[in-house]
Amino acid sequence: MRPTTLIALLAVLGRAAAAQEAEHTVRLPKLFGNGMVIQRDVRVPVWGWAAASAPVTVRLGPRVSRTIADRNGKWSVSLLPTAAGGPFTLSVEAAGDRVAIDDVMVGDVWVASGQSNMEWPLSLSDSAAQDIASANDSSLRELKIPISWSERPTDEIVGGSWARADDKHVGAFSAVAYHFARELRATQRVPIGIINATWGGSAIETWLSAEAQALAADGPARALAVECARVDSIGAALRARFGNLTSDPGLIDGNAVWAAPTIDDRNWSTIPVPASWERAGYDALDGIAWYRTSFTLDATEAAQGATLSLGPIDDDDITWVNGIEIGRTAGYNVPRRYAIPATALRAGTNVIAVRVADYGGGGGINGSAEQIALDVGGVVRPLAGTWRFRIGELKLGLDGQRVNKVPAITYNRMIAPVLPMPIKGIIWYQGESNANTDEQARAYRAQFRKLITSWRTAWARGAQRDFPFLWVQLPNFGAADSTPTPTGGSWAIHREAMAAALSLPNTGQAITIDVGNPNDIHPRNKRDVGHRLALVARRVAYGERILTSGPTYRSHLVQGGRVLVRFANVGGGLLSRSTDGTVGGFAIAGRDGRFVWAQAKIEGDSVVVWSDRVPEPVAVRYAWANNPSDATLYNREGLPAAPFRTDTW
Repeated sequence: MRPTTLIALLAVLGRAAAAQEAEHTVRLPKLFGNGMVIQRDVRVPVWGWAAASAPVTVRLGPRVSRTIADRNGKWSVSLLPTAAGGPFTLSVEAAGDRVAIDDVMVGDVWVASGQSNMEWPLSLSDSAAQDIASANDSSLRELKIPISWSERPTDEIVGGSWARADDKHVGAFSAVAYHFARELRATQRVPIGIINATWGGSAIETWLSAEAQALAADGPARALAVECARVDSIGAALRARFGNLTSDPGLIDGNAVWAAPTIDDRNWSTIPVPASWERAGYDALDGIAWYRTSFTLDATEAAQGATLSLGPIDDDDITWVNGIEIGRTAGYNVPRRYAIPATALRAGTNVIAVRVADYGGGGGINGSAEQIALDVGGVVRPLAGTWRFRIGELKLGLDGQRVNKVPAITYNRMIAPVLPMPIKGIIWYQGESNANTDEQARAYRAQFRKLITSWRTAWARGAQRDFPFLWVQLPNFGAADSTPTPTGGSWAIHREAMAAALSLPNTGQAITIDVGNPNDIHPRNKRDVGHRLALVARRVAYGERILTSGPTYRSHLVQGGRVLVRFANVGGGLLSRSTDGTVGGFAIAGRDGRFVWAQAKIEGDSVVVWSDRVPEPVAVRYAWANNPSDATLYNREGLPAAPFRTDTW
């Protein structure tokens, strides 16, 4: 077929398809789609649009409901409760038009929300290949709501489609939500639907409605305008400093000019490594930047090759040694470890060049100092320190990683359109973006409580006021403290702020202080997180009488120079996972408020805590740190003890 004929035919087909779509007068929200899961045992609203004043008939299996569209074409019906089962067809007829949603299951619908650790896909988690290959559950499904925002509440999500948990689709599922739902499928034996409303890096403020934050109706729009102006100002300053770099001069037609070992980089800027661009003074910078440093080898060392570790890089990198590419990786927070062949090395000075591309949010070589190293024959040389730095390309603008801190605008676009849909409950994993300082972490107490109560009030217009709301406490992260700090750190304070919400009905939390990664804010073990959330759901949402928590503080008694701490949720008994049987993670203080690490031993359902340095203790803390690496108290069911403190200092 001649190209001109093909183009003409495609144009005709396109016009025909557009005309056919335009002829449809009945429309359902994008939330409804083939393969969706509807909440069982409750009245289910179905709503949408049709011709003005048209009679509307909605069918789901044997359930039928009728109404009349208003003069704007809007309509809504309520279907009688349906027991778990399926698949069904959901059809809507009005004025001679009909739309149908096929393969509809009725079961339990859970909303998974929060930031990147809830968003994190199964494909990038531990045991991903095995989990994906074994996935074959047509009754476990997920709808991922695309990242989006709006200055005012909307009645439509921007898109997305329901997917089955099979080996073709499950890799993109939220890993935490998948492991959570898979366990519920095994124990409850009903279809499970996950509505994945997550956005990496998002702050809690953006998930709270304007009303919940006592903002005026135009408050989110004004906050967004302020942020836009701030970013524009920063962009102007960066362009004035570095020029209007639109094409990377360091890489021309595949030739890595700035990777050559012979170029003169003495006039380049410097930057600490590791550190994000933003923390190094390049706020709002997105684009491409180059790093250079060097190391020396003798002839014997050069002949045996080496391994270069750079830790996680945000987002992508290409790395050279002496102008020879040794590796490239796409994906933020993926630790880089590249083998350097002997052919790329030389006796004397060797030059490392790293080209980093960042597309939004934080950028740069971001790991810990220990991760920046060269391994030569088993001898590790640290490379952290001051490196040469030069920007190759500027990409400035209001990217999503700044938008998702603006109050209410994520709620408006990713939560508000879902509110009419009945659900079983919420699972929440968010807080890293609200634990940068102690003040932020303290403020989270009121914010989190408001999130739970306001979502419950808004969902289905209050008809489900006390649906289960479950969350993940922040895991262990960062360097371990050599001595107890006065506050314990912002993540410890944040965990306490979350735990305070347990006073609300039908709530529960999963403790994860033992499954984090001190060097990576995105720990890959999502299986244990999902399992622990599922345990809590089985008790809170499904009424099972099972142990869902590790040991939790119940009371304490000071006896001379010792503190007897009593615990609930001991299950089969307390135990320590330390190799020598001692219990780590405890600290005590006297009236001066100065905490020291304490000795501790298990006595029945209690732990006795003491220190020779504190003869008259008045307060005790456990796992009270950003990274409580020495916390070893568990119950025999394998669940870790929850962090706690007895003081209010």
